[in-house]
Amino acid sequence: MKQKNSPLARVTNASLVVQILVGIIAGVALASLSPESAKAIGFLGGLFVNALKAVAPILVFVLVAASIANQKKGQHTHLRPIITLYLVGTFAAAITAVTMSFLFPTELTLTTTDSAIAPPEGIVQVIQTLLFSVVDNPIHALMNGNFIGILAWAIGLGIALHHASDTTKTVFGDVAESVSFIVRFIIKLAPIGIFGLVAKTFAETGFEALVGYAHLLAVLLGSMAIIALVVNPLIVYLKTHTNPYPLVFQCLRESGVTAFFTRSSAANIPVNMQLCSRLKLDKDTYSVSIPLGATINMGGAAITITVLTLAAVNTMGIQVDIATAILLSIVAAVSACGASGVAGGSLLLIPLACNLFGIPNDIAMQVVAVGFIIGVVQDSAETALNSSTDVVFTAAACRAKEAEELQTSTVK
Repeated sequence: MKQKNSPLARVTNASLVVQILVGIIAGVALASLSPESAKAIGFLGGLFVNALKAVAPILVFVLVAASIANQKKGQHTHLRPIITLYLVGTFAAAITAVTMSFLFPTELTLTTTDSAIAPPEGIVQVIQTLLFSVVDNPIHALMNGNFIGILAWAIGLGIALHHASDTTKTVFGDVAESVSFIVRFIIKLAPIGIFGLVAKTFAETGFEALVGYAHLLAVLLGSMAIIALVVNPLIVYLKTHTNPYPLVFQCLRESGVTAFFTRSSAANIPVNMQLCSRLKLDKDTYSVSIPLGATINMGGAAITITVLTLAAVNTMGIQVDIATAILLSIVAAVSACGASGVAGGSLLLIPLACNLFGIPNDIAMQVVAVGFIIGVVQDSAETALNSSTDVVFTAAACRAKEAEELQTSTVK
């Protein structure tokens, strides 16, 4: 009886969120007491993230293909409203970042940095990269986590299998369920993995390096908080006409926390799939919308691009008018949608936005270097916002459709 009531037993039987919270606290404590031990135990975090990254491409491929192959006639996935929400949310994030940057202007102390990493030369190159990702070799796409290519091949195979025999469809469905079982097992290890990630991060960096960029971080995190707690709930309310906060808080708690510490949208796809399943959303919808959102729903990236670009603008003493600010918002939103298709993600798209103001590439790359310095917080918060919003908007669209169908059936 005493064993059942022991602290260890209570933690073991608690919800996954509570277990993750315990892992975070334990990681911070270990890093404070013994940094060397914390660095050594960090391999647990690496194992967890790599396991998620390894299973995510296979999960997306088989789940999307199986969902389309087994889709019944007359059944709709309602992807159009979800994609609309993704695009509206990303543009709203860029507008919010511009507003925050105007209200709380930031200037940077720039230093020389290695500019050997080449950013994309323009939006055309970003779009071109995405298009080439669509026609990537399927094996190469699976090996490198190219989710645009994986989605394209999965959709094509699913459409082809839609006309296959019932036995073939059943086999594919069983494979998808088997991969999902593996995913559920890996997610149960999240507390241990996050314990390792937190311990290593705090032991190696702490927050000393971030003090000099406190104002910049405040603008970035403030913008992301406004999107997560004000703009996204407003969009959900306009879509569903119900209280959005229970859904928003659940997504932040069960998706955002994990994404914050893994710092990988791709690694968080299995977590989001599981959350959508618990929310009882349409599997045929979320099996496509979640991996798609990991590619084009990039509100956090739009904020990062906009805030850091305007910080460079303020540092150079350049005046910005409303028209240019709106243009920057459009460029940031479009670039953010292609961030996952460019090596380096959102930070390497900053020089592209800086070109709007005639800022030299060497100055822009110094701003990118600042982004890497604050990345331990910036990238984590960005990923948490991006990934949790995928589920928020998917759930909003699914529930709005369910309410519409219920109302239609009641009228009849």
